[in-house]
Parts: sequence; C-alpha cells; structure tokens
Amino acid sequence: MTENRVVDNRDESRYDLWVDEKLAGSAYYDERGELTVFTHTEIDDAFSGQGLGKVLAAGALDDVVAKGRTIVPVCPFIAGYLKKNPGYEDHIRWPKG
Repeated sequence: MTENRVVDNRDESRYDLWVDEKLAGSAYYDERGELTVFTHTEIDDAFSGQGLGKVLAAGALDDVVAKGRTIVPVCPFIAGYLKKNPGYEDHIRWPKG
C-alpha cells in the first residue's frame, strides 16, 4: 500500500507531498504576518493524473488552518481547490484583483 505524506518544508517555504519515499509535488508559499500566501503548486509528471494535487492541497491547507493562520490563494490550483471544497471559508483572504 502506498503512503502519502504532506510535510511543511519550512526551509524551502513549501509543502512537500511524498509518495512512499519519492517527492511527488510541492505547494509553494510565502508567510506575511499571519498570512500564508500560496503562490504555486506542482505535481511531478510521473505522478500526474492520480489526484495527488488534491492530497497536497488538503494537507497543506489543513496545516495552515491548524496553525491559526489565514490562507491567501494566489496560486490558481489552490484557489480552485478552495472553491470546490467547503470548510475553509473562515480561513481565507481572497487576493484583490
């Protein structure tokens, strides 16, 4: 059975998704005060089409909420995930523009 883990790689300002022992993707962020601004998300081509972007987004967003921080979804993938998955509304500050 495959093990998926989402880990906050604070040194690189990104959440990493590990599938077993392989890095499958990352969600990059900047921290600004109490805000966590998601800027870019990518899944390695070798793992595409497996729904792992959703696993990465959920793990990263749940961690941000657990830390009491506010999500700012600049990244289109994270923004799309938030629009399709209720439960984060009280923790989002939508970017202007």
